[in-house]
Amino acid sequence: MSEYRIDEGMEVTLHFTLKLEDGTVVDSTRDKEPATFQVGDGNLPPGFERPLEGMTGGESGSFEITPEHGFGQHNPQNVQMLSRDDFAEIEPEIGTVMSFADPAGGELPGVIVAINERQVEVDFNHPLAGRTLTFEVEVLDVKPAHTH
Repeated sequence: MSEYRIDEGMEVTLHFTLKLEDGTVVDSTRDKEPATFQVGDGNLPPGFERPLEGMTGGESGSFEITPEHGFGQHNPQNVQMLSRDDFAEIEPEIGTVMSFADPAGGELPGVIVAINERQVEVDFNHPLAGRTLTFEVEVLDVKPAHTH
């Protein structure tokens, strides 16, 4: 068993389960391959990496991640009214996640939250914004990352 601990520059292999306050599972590797990432590579938000620091292979933990350390607070300014005419090709439905072009040329997912005859209200907040999450991990392996 390796004695490496999770820290900057380490490659970590782990199983994780992400749950909402009510226990609903949002994401989990339990039924598939474990996740492997390099600490600081951006795969996990920093707030998810921080509680893992110092853990080693074979350890498990459960961490509460507040919105500030997770996906941010729900920002009302990220909810926008779009013209119904913008949805000519498709019939918008409440709860549907759609991709919209953002000003930077990328794509921004938005959730349709309300529809009336002339407008469609779209929420561009991350679906997990404002939620306190439970991050359960089982660390399988920690080793120095191979830097190219």
